[in-house]
Amino acid sequence: MTAETVHADKLAAGDGPGARRREQRGWYFYDFANSVYSTSVITVFLGPYLTSVAREAADAQGFVHPLGIPVRAGSLYAYTISVSIVLAVLLMPFVGAIADRTGRKKPLLAASAYVGAAATAGMFFLDGDRYLLGAGLLIVANVALPVSSALYNAYLPEIAEPEERDRVSSRGWAFGYTSGAFVLVLNLVLYSGHDSFGVSQSTAVRICLASAGLWWGVFTVVPLRRLRDRRAAALAGHGERDLAPGASGAPRAGMAAGWRQLAGTLRDMRRHPLTLAFLLAYLIYNDGIQTVISQASVYGSDELGLGQSTLIVAVLLVQILAVAGALAMGRLARVYGSKRTVLASLGVWTLILVGGYFLPSKAPAWFFGLAAAIGLVLGGSQALSRSLFSHMVPAGKEAEYFSAYELSDRGLSWLGPLAFGLAYQLTGSYRVAIVSLLVFFVAGSVLLARVRVRQAVTEAGNAVPERI
Repeated sequence: MTAETVHADKLAAGDGPGARRREQRGWYFYDFANSVYSTSVITVFLGPYLTSVAREAADAQGFVHPLGIPVRAGSLYAYTISVSIVLAVLLMPFVGAIADRTGRKKPLLAASAYVGAAATAGMFFLDGDRYLLGAGLLIVANVALPVSSALYNAYLPEIAEPEERDRVSSRGWAFGYTSGAFVLVLNLVLYSGHDSFGVSQSTAVRICLASAGLWWGVFTVVPLRRLRDRRAAALAGHGERDLAPGASGAPRAGMAAGWRQLAGTLRDMRRHPLTLAFLLAYLIYNDGIQTVISQASVYGSDELGLGQSTLIVAVLLVQILAVAGALAMGRLARVYGSKRTVLASLGVWTLILVGGYFLPSKAPAWFFGLAAAIGLVLGGSQALSRSLFSHMVPAGKEAEYFSAYELSDRGLSWLGPLAFGLAYQLTGSYRVAIVSLLVFFVAGSVLLARVRVRQAVTEAGNAVPERI
């Protein structure tokens, strides 16, 4: 299917500028809905709280025993995150294949989003020594988020013309960082002033966790009302009988078709080596980005001797400046192209790591400066990467390819933390550990620079934007 055919099909389906803008505005709100989970739950509150709950249940040696397996209480959170990543890796390609096979991304998006939101809201009941409840809810929510994100991202090529995607993707990230910062401020007001609100510190944390789930669920209504499914290109030639939701055996046939299509997707992606090359580059440099974000608090507290309040303010600073950074980099991409802008952002990331290595201890102002630099490039580098990849996806295979994109985002996200941990274990220095992450940004930049983006877009059968 050519780019011209796809564009004609869109116009036939009523995808005029007004309809596109309406869907785009609805699409932004899924970033707005789910980013609170990443900020309040994963980045700030759940790790320390679940660890404290596990320690309440631990034996005299400090171990808990989920499924009879001895696990040190302090390691439970990290292991639970790892389990959730493995399960998400297994599930995402299957869901993506089903979505493209049936053309019904929206029901799958709704199901995964509300499963995740419900699991997060259920964290209100995580108290006492209920560490198994906390681990189970974390696994469910942390699987649901990437599954729903893959389906959400797959709408981008459908709702935005090639020339619009940098702007649309950047605005989505900006919406997400805005909501993350806003709710985190509210949560921190409750947490720091819990006595004046008449609740204990533990109850305040549980309210903060549950509020992220409620926020996720409430604002997911907006994209579900505005986004609409298109007939999947992969369905050409299939009769209505195959698609009827009430047909006998339809779920079983859909699942079998999904697995067959997944195998076909893996074969198909080998026919687009430049798209695969971009995914490899993204996997490497994004792993570095995610590791910097996840380990920054450890570096700040253990190496730089900064207090919890300083670290929380730094997280807020990142969230606020990421909004401006995502929008500013979206504008730069319109002038210089997405690839050049992403490469420039990776250069800034490299300077951030070098600066972090020389950061003086017990100096909050310098740490805030580093957080500001991270915020300015964080949203834009991720938003433009998403937009850039959307141009390289063959028509009708958006959900499958964006499942692969999410896999590259999360599937090997243990490599950066492993490098960080090994560097610390061998040297005993978090400064060496943080600078060891340079390899991810340097290698990712080299690989991205070698990707012939225009050729990749052409080989995918899509129109090449004037600036890319």
